[in-house]
Amino acid sequence: MTAFWICRTCAVEHAAPPELCAICADERQWVPASGQAWTSLDELASAGRRIEVHELEPNLFALESVPDVGIGQQSKLVRTARGALLWDPLGFVDDDGVAAVRDLAGPAGVVAVVASHPHMFGVQVEWSRRLAGDEDPIPVLVAEADVGWVARPDPAIRTWSGEIEVLPGVTLSQPGGHFPGSAVVHWAAGADGRGVLLSGDTIFANPDRTSVSFLRSYPNRIPLSGAVALRVAGHVARRPFDRLYNNFDGVIPEDARAAVLRSARRHAAWVRGDFDHLT
Repeated sequence: MTAFWICRTCAVEHAAPPELCAICADERQWVPASGQAWTSLDELASAGRRIEVHELEPNLFALESVPDVGIGQQSKLVRTARGALLWDPLGFVDDDGVAAVRDLAGPAGVVAVVASHPHMFGVQVEWSRRLAGDEDPIPVLVAEADVGWVARPDPAIRTWSGEIEVLPGVTLSQPGGHFPGSAVVHWAAGADGRGVLLSGDTIFANPDRTSVSFLRSYPNRIPLSGAVALRVAGHVARRPFDRLYNNFDGVIPEDARAAVLRSARRHAAWVRGDFDHLT
């Protein structure tokens, strides 16, 4: 099996360990005060990591590493009659996790592995290889604008831009914002046919479950401009969706499209100074 390294802080795979993980050294992430550190799948497994899977709604499943690895995202698996999409892959994979995903994906299998943006690359190539087994690699779709962040090149990686229908009714598109290539998935059949948006942290569901945030950096609290927040909201609002899931366990359970538009207007007003009298 090909050796590769995993950044302990973001859990993104690297073909070879540089002095610093470029993703963590960027202003949107962080390198620990203790310095750069690396790990491996074997080391993570030996420390007791495992993958837990649970159903969020019919044909949508959440995958989590327990304990967390790296940023600790929650991966999503969208299942259709024509195959499944693995979204925001974890920074850990094991045989049990692969078996669970294969079982849930059904006979058509996983047709693509896609991260919403570089922070969520995880071990995307390893997921592709292990899910494929002896078959041809499962495509790992990376936005052309963000391909420079890939630290483990592989023939499975395919670049894309704009918008593509990965599966019937499952559309990948690129509103940008958090990263130039930041992507979302619109799943038309989700929420009993009212539509679901898988937003990564391009659009981040807030704890109040009625609003969202638009940031360049979440850990370092760097905002996007009001114009970009409105652009991102307008992009996703082209399609109907009633529910939104971010890349952790955040959800806007209903009326999510209106919540996104309302939150973008609020964001723009605050950064414009409309509410400075309240500060």
